[in-house]
Amino acid sequence: MSNFIDKTFTVIADILLKVLPASKQEKQAFSYYRAGMSAQSDGKYAEALENYYEALQLEEDPYDRSYTLYNIGLIYGNNGNYSQALEYYHQALELNSNLPQALNNIAVIYHSQGLNALQMQTQDDNLEMREDEYLELAKEFFDKAAEYWRQAIKLAPDNYPGAQNWLKVTGRLISEDSF
Repeated sequence: MSNFIDKTFTVIADILLKVLPASKQEKQAFSYYRAGMSAQSDGKYAEALENYYEALQLEEDPYDRSYTLYNIGLIYGNNGNYSQALEYYHQALELNSNLPQALNNIAVIYHSQGLNALQMQTQDDNLEMREDEYLELAKEFFDKAAEYWRQAIKLAPDNYPGAQNWLKVTGRLISEDSF
């Protein structure tokens, strides 16, 4: 099914490239973006990054650039490079504040870091930090996750039910949140 969708997308994209009025540079940027998406869906992350970086060199439209930056963030996040992922998600949001998926992914990273801090509390035999410092660090990460999830949910109220439940269960739901 996925292969059918990829082929359908490719055919539609080719038609759009021919039909829509766009400059040669815009068409080339879209072509690189499309190649990046194809490589990314095949798990060829290095190739996808190369194509996305080429698209960024050519693409001038902030909205289109935001999706390219978001996809670069996805690749870095999938490869465990969370600081790079956060950097690209934030760049995408600077260009397009209506990206709930980027807000959600930022929240997921902070939530994961909070869980890691809690786990380190129980596994740190050398006690590099005191137990209360690990708890405070975890709380800071969880608070950041809550901040980004609230923003994502405001943009897409029907999405992220797990995040909505987590906000309620952890007492991080703010009364002005109406989802």
